Amino acid sequence: MSDPSPSGGQKLKVVVWDLDHTVWDGVLSEGDSLTLRPGVRACIEALDARGVLQSVASRNDHGPAWTKLVDFGLAEYFLAPQINWGPKSESIKALAQKINVGLDTFALIDDQPFERDEVAFSLPAVRVYDAGEIATLLARDEFMPRFVTADSRERRILYQRDFARQEAETNFSGANDAFLATLDMTLRVAPAEPGDLERVEELTLRTHQLNTTGKTFSHAELEALRRSAGHRLLVAELDDRFGGYGKIGLVLLATTPTAWRVELFLMSCRVMSRGVGGALITWLRQEAKAAGVALQAHFIETDRNRMMYVTYRFAGFEEIAEENGVSLLDNDLSDVPELPGYFAFEGRLTAVKEMATR
Repeated sequence: MSDPSPSGGQKLKVVVWDLDHTVWDGVLSEGDSLTLRPGVRACIEALDARGVLQSVASRNDHGPAWTKLVDFGLAEYFLAPQINWGPKSESIKALAQKINVGLDTFALIDDQPFERDEVAFSLPAVRVYDAGEIATLLARDEFMPRFVTADSRERRILYQRDFARQEAETNFSGANDAFLATLDMTLRVAPAEPGDLERVEELTLRTHQLNTTGKTFSHAELEALRRSAGHRLLVAELDDRFGGYGKIGLVLLATTPTAWRVELFLMSCRVMSRGVGGALITWLRQEAKAAGVALQAHFIETDRNRMMYVTYRFAGFEEIAEENGVSLLDNDLSDVPELPGYFAFEGRLTAVKEMATR
């Protein structure tokens, strides 16, 4: 088990493209005849297949630029394009907020030294690349995820579904619970299978805000935990009327006949507003109470995960000890609520209940 890598060692999650003399040769606003630059299409398609999200930050009028991207057959690859006349650092900040991804996993590809310098100065966590380097980018370590999983290959589509959900939420009039009920959500929890482990490792490497310990686990460590008689590794998936979210949550339990301890609990930031975290904790509380065991949890504070501590406290956890930066929390199982009514819940509950007797 290892601590999260420093910002400089992060894999890239989002690549932002300039347009003029970067994606295409020529300047759109000057009426040039535009042609795609060599290697651009292959690079965009390869990054998409690896699960790297992509967008645009371009000083242009949105309508004509987007029409040109459609004509080139590239528009579908770009999420929340920022095509305007403002500073590119502001466009990247807006994009980071829209997709809820940290700036330390962003890159900008731009032919103009001024634009790269402006972004590097205003957003020092963002990595910048000259458009002349396009031919070499795919071979660089930061552009290559450790694993390319089924979920990562569909990452762009998953985000596009999220944008459709956000639009539906914006257009909905009523309480949040009423909107959630319209989504027809199904939450599934099951023990991790061997085929899940690449995605599970990816979740530990990519998830920082909604991670209760900030720890990461290698594929080999996860396989050992999956096989361990004293642990249970649980994976959560979510679907709704817009489609699947993929595997979005992970719970690692250390188990004894008298107590379960949550050693890691994490959720994808894409489901932050859906109440999934609270629902999973409620389910764990119900199962622990039914099994007659105590429910505890470890928490290690990082510079990003304060929200998870708050989530634990709202779910009835109280801190009872602290040692070397690791807090031990204990849950009050005397008054466990029902699961939210806006979820259909599917869990292999027997496999979890059996933990108490092993």
